[in-house]
Amino acid sequence: MRDIYGNPFRPVTFSTEWRTGTTTAIARQMYESRDFGAMPILADAIQDAGCDSDDILAHCRDPQQVHVRGCWVVDLVLGKE
Repeated sequence: MRDIYGNPFRPVTFSTEWRTGTTTAIARQMYESRDFGAMPILADAIQDAGCDSDDILAHCRDPQQVHVRGCWVVDLVLGKE
């Protein structure tokens, strides 16, 4: 459930500046293919775009996190808030 909704006790603000061509392309590919193996790469791209949110970056980089379509980070990148 945390993959889809995130932590309800720690709301995250997503800056539109982090929605770059690179982050959007990575997120769209994962969303369409349902292969979320590139989540750590998405974290790097979001960080390169200026993101310093520990919640977002840790969510993407957590090797034990199971990601599914509807992942809150992917949805934020794609503007599906």
